[in-house]
Parts: sequence; structure tokens; C-alpha cells
Amino acid sequence: MPAKTLYSSATDEWPTPPDFFAELDRRYHFTLDPCATPENATCPTFFTREQDGLRQDWGTHRVFCNPPYGRVITGKWVRKAFKASQRGALVVLLVPSRTDTRWYHDYVQGKAKLTYIKGRLKFGGAKNTAPFPSLLAVYDPDRPAGVLEFA
Repeated sequence: MPAKTLYSSATDEWPTPPDFFAELDRRYHFTLDPCATPENATCPTFFTREQDGLRQDWGTHRVFCNPPYGRVITGKWVRKAFKASQRGALVVLLVPSRTDTRWYHDYVQGKAKLTYIKGRLKFGGAKNTAPFPSLLAVYDPDRPAGVLEFA
């Protein structure tokens, strides 16, 4: 398989597996999904691509964020998650486990409670699992960062 297709996709949107989200929601009781469509929103309050969750104030919501994935866009969402937590939001961010990226070192490592997902998730209606491992970064304004957990 050529390297070009190994990490590419026809879309940058990967709908969250429902069972995976339900387990997280039981723990965190989410109130905002900042990057959704009306069809895949995980919370009653959500922002669509047109509303641009990157430009919205997440306030003190309990946020579940499974952002669009891409070399540039993922970093913007990770930065937004970190900054929103600094202003009072609890944010649980689901992203590819790309520990070699700038966004990981600038806004994840040492700033969020990390859970590395065992195996690979199967997003939305995909036939196969994702071509990448995933991690959860939890930005809790009431707890210190940097604690590692493994799922």
C-alpha cells in the first residue's frame, strides 16, 4: 500500500462510535458537542461546521469533542480544547494518537489527563477500524494535568 493512502481519507469527519460515547457520557455528562452535524450530534447543544465551533465560546460546558481530523485542523481543535478548559470548560477530546506532532507536545502532553485507547476504533458506519490509534485527552479545570491512564 503506498504511503500516500495509508493516512488519507475521503473525509475529515469520523462519527464517534455510539457505545464508546455512551460510556464516556455516563462518566462526564456532556452538554456540548462543538463539531457535529444534526445527524451525528452527541449532545442536545452542538455546533455545526457552518457555526464553526472553533469560533464559539464553550463557556463552562462539559464538552465532548471528536474534531475533524487532518494535519492542520486537528491542531486547531486541540488548541481550542486546551484554551476552553483554561476558561472553565471540562473538555474530553478524542483525537488520533499522534505523539510526534507539534499540537500533541504544545497542548496535550503535560496539560491533559491522557487515556490511550487499546486497539483501534471503528468510526461511524465504516467497514474497517481507523487506520490510526486514538487517545482521549481530558482537560479538567478542577484537576491537575499530566496523569496517564491506559484503557
